[in-house]
Amino acid sequence: MAESTINKLFKKTKESSLLERANSIFVGGVNSPVRSMRSIGMKPLIIQKGKGSRVWNVEDKSYIDHVLSFGAMILGHDHLSVEHAIKEASERGWHFGMTTPAEIELAETIKRAIPFIEKIRFVNSGTEAVMGAVRLARGFTGRKKIVKFKHSYHGHADYLLVEGGSGLATLKIPLSKGVPEEFYEQTIIAEYGDQENIETIFKKNGEDIAAIIVEPVGGNYGVVPPNEKYLNYLRQITKQNQSLLIFDEVITGFRFGFGAVADLFGIKPDLICLGKIIGGGLPIGAFGGSDGIMQDLAPLGDVYQASTFAGNPIVMAAGKATLQELELIKGNYGSLTRYVHEITESLEEVCIEVGIGVNISRYRSMFSIKFEDQDMFPKFYKYLLEQGVLLAPSEYEANFISFAHSKEDIEETKEAILKAIKML
Repeated sequence: MAESTINKLFKKTKESSLLERANSIFVGGVNSPVRSMRSIGMKPLIIQKGKGSRVWNVEDKSYIDHVLSFGAMILGHDHLSVEHAIKEASERGWHFGMTTPAEIELAETIKRAIPFIEKIRFVNSGTEAVMGAVRLARGFTGRKKIVKFKHSYHGHADYLLVEGGSGLATLKIPLSKGVPEEFYEQTIIAEYGDQENIETIFKKNGEDIAAIIVEPVGGNYGVVPPNEKYLNYLRQITKQNQSLLIFDEVITGFRFGFGAVADLFGIKPDLICLGKIIGGGLPIGAFGGSDGIMQDLAPLGDVYQASTFAGNPIVMAAGKATLQELELIKGNYGSLTRYVHEITESLEEVCIEVGIGVNISRYRSMFSIKFEDQDMFPKFYKYLLEQGVLLAPSEYEANFISFAHSKEDIEETKEAILKAIKML
């Protein structure tokens, strides 16, 4: 065997060396579990850069990106307007711990897009946004119980990191060790879409229910398309009970149009949680609602919430630049929907052709893929990755399209899917 071939076999790649270092200092080599790819039997990717619709690993292999930072990068990576905004903001300083023009401007842009928001509070993540909204709902109503839906994910707050067992609202199972029962005993698990189930819950607990929290489009148990009739029913029953309705739109805010899913259906929740897109790819969260409810927050009210880095001027600048671009191109959201349909219909056709059972769920610019044979997804994922297509590393996570994706990207994705399915 030639010496150069032997050297190639035993020489560490840049990626393998970095993975060793990551594993030596991070738990599982990552800072968020889904990135580990352990559930699909793979090692984490180490990405060094992104541009447009693509990302590159440290070996300079490029991938068409359908993860998009789990939905945050709707304009694609390194968008010129956002890049300029970040650079300009950084020249003025990184953080001051005081109110800045940038946060006022971003808040005004969000309010213009989502008119029922009269007051807004910026935080640093979607989890923080939900925590603030839930605490505010409890403080405003003077009640303790929160209703969430089975399989829904609203961040890693202890009282929401719980699942229903056996379909019974009274039986709850924590989704993590370290969550004491007393942290989630005030959380009620409901069955999404089941009006009788909600009616039963309110008959039994109505006087104690502060709020229902719901994703109007589910994004963490595969994509769950909206049920407009049911969402309107939730609005009705919460009003009747003087409970609050919280829409968790951390994923969906500005994903389907210049505004929220709430606006698409004309449903006005009491509180809305936002994140991801509104930060232009930088860490952010926000919650907002009517002045009458929001004024219960400190410093005007007795519901305490605070953060050192909330309203960071660089994040605010990136968010404002992103929303300005979305406002300019808001008439083009339909192209994202068409691309999703092209990809998913192509997958459905080839699966029928070769006799593979697959369940595809989609809504506008989001889609998820579940094979009837669960052992197929890790293989499918690996084959796509080898061909330069990056999906979310779980069949329960959503995949996305950005405004940076081109017709050529979609054709490449479809071709890679065709080859991957025929390799299963």
